[in-house]
Order: sequence, then structure tokens, then C-alpha cells
Amino acid sequence: MAIVLDAMGSDDRPEPEVQAAVDASNQLNEEILLVGDENDLQKRLSHIPGNHDKVWLVHAPQALDMSDHIMEARAKKQNSMRVGMDLVKSGQGDAFVTAGNTGMAMYYAKKTFGDIKGVIRPCLCALFPVSNGHAVVLDIGANAECRPEFLVQFALMGKIYAQTMLGIDNPRVGLLSNGEEEGKGNNLVRETYPLLENAGLNFIGNVEGKELFGGQADVVVTDGFTGNVMLKSTEAVAKLIIDILKEELTASFQIKIGALLAKPAFGKLRKMLDPAEIGAAPLLGIDAPVFVGHGRSDARAIVSAIKAAKQSVDHQLLEALRHAISQNIQD
Repeated sequence: MAIVLDAMGSDDRPEPEVQAAVDASNQLNEEILLVGDENDLQKRLSHIPGNHDKVWLVHAPQALDMSDHIMEARAKKQNSMRVGMDLVKSGQGDAFVTAGNTGMAMYYAKKTFGDIKGVIRPCLCALFPVSNGHAVVLDIGANAECRPEFLVQFALMGKIYAQTMLGIDNPRVGLLSNGEEEGKGNNLVRETYPLLENAGLNFIGNVEGKELFGGQADVVVTDGFTGNVMLKSTEAVAKLIIDILKEELTASFQIKIGALLAKPAFGKLRKMLDPAEIGAAPLLGIDAPVFVGHGRSDARAIVSAIKAAKQSVDHQLLEALRHAISQNIQD
């Protein structure tokens, strides 16, 4: 297996990507194709200890910026995102990982691979920490404006993701709303509700934030605008909790002693709330494994993203999605 990593995606590019390529190749014993300015990457790679035998450099002289739109991107014909996706398209890589511009990742993924046959609109899928593990939430930013039929298909793809990647046989599907009762929510939610009831899914109805984080749903669907706001708010609150705990637990000698005794519990909490443990979100519906991480990703987060991409290939997620969409069309 070879995972293609965009070396020019993160805010601190390419330092986190180069370190992550070395770390991931050693931890997973898999080849990493690192795409960016070859001379620059080679210099940086030479300063990183560890085995580099499975890190291969692929030259891409240009890089996309977070502020780039379609016109700017098209002018950069040899950017690292486009070159990297072409490697997967040609069969030289099995999955693509970037911490770059989400909009551009969607644009190039559709342009390079196209959608799975029958997909109306691809979406970004995230794992949210909940009381009993993780819940699949989608869309989290690929589609700010959605129609009811989009959300129904998001629910189907989320179900397949939960079954394939989390091992949940019959995932409970919820519709994010501001109230549990049928009839609550905006027009999109109210119009989507009856469609989900008749979609052949294990639909449990509307869910609020408390049901989501209480672990009462395995898959929660919403539009990309709401999902993205919720994702970023959740990450901000998680960081606030960790920062306050860290400050309070070092306030005095007595508290430090107590904190030392509780260190395993705090470590577990930190790991559960840390976005770097997940690393990246897959673009479900694209006809190739494409994973998009935060621009602020560090090397640890990018290693997690690479692991997620590898897991999706190992578990044949793309094949499962193709089959499910095909069956849904026939039905």
C-alpha cells in the first residue's frame, strides 16, 4: 500500500507533513508518497532522524493557499494537491491525504476521480467523541447549502461508514435539530424527516446536541454549514476544558499531588477530546479515498490522518459505499 500525502497543505507546511511521513512510514511499515517541492523536502527530510526508506518524494513545484479560489487554483497547474491526486488516479497510490483547503480538495477530487455513480453530492464525515465511543457526523463543511435528498444520502453513506469502520451492525441514524419532536427544526429538517423515515434506515428521529454527545445515535446528519459550526465549536470547547484543567491542576502543591493520582483519568479525557487523535475527515461519495485534515494539523494529527486513510483501504470502505449506493438506486 502507498498513501499519498500532500506536503503543502497545513498552515505550517511542510514541516508537519515531512515529520509525519517519516513517523507514519515507520509505524505502519507502508510507503508514503510525499508531494511538494522535491529539493526543499529532501533538505528537511535529511534533518529528521529515523528510517526514510519508505518515504518517496514526488515533485510538485506549486502549492495552493487557504485563500485560493478556483481561478487561482487553475493557474497553479502543478500544485501539490493536483499532482498527489493524479498519483492515486494512476494507481501509484491507494489514498490521498491533505491538510489543505477543503474547497479545493473537493474541487480537485471531483475533477480527478468524479463521484461514485449515483451520488448526488459528496460530503465530509467526522467522528465526534461521545459517551460510548464515537458518532459519525456528516456533513461537516463540504456543502453549506443542502436539499433534503442530500441529507438522506449522507445518512446512507454515514451508515456504511459506521458499519465498515466502526463495526456497528445496524447504526442508529438521527437528524440534527433544535428539538426531538417531529415537526421541530427549519424547513430543511422538517422536509428531510419523512424521507429518512422511509429510507430503510434505523432512523431514530430528531436529535439535539445532548443526544449526540450522550451516544444515543451512531450517525447524525445535518447540512455542511451547521455541521462545520458544530465541529469547530466542539473543538473549541474541548480545548477550553483541557486548558482550564491544566491551569487549575497546577495551581498549588496540594492540587498537583491530587492531579498526579488522577493523571490516568485526565490522560484518557485528553485523548478522547483531542482532534489530533482522528486526524482527518473522509470525503464520502468521491470515487477514491480522499481525506482532509485541519490546516492547523501538527505531525501527530497528520499521522492519525494517514492511519485513517490506510484503515479505509484495509476495510474496503470505497467498495462498500459503491455497493450501497448501487443497491439504493436499484431499490
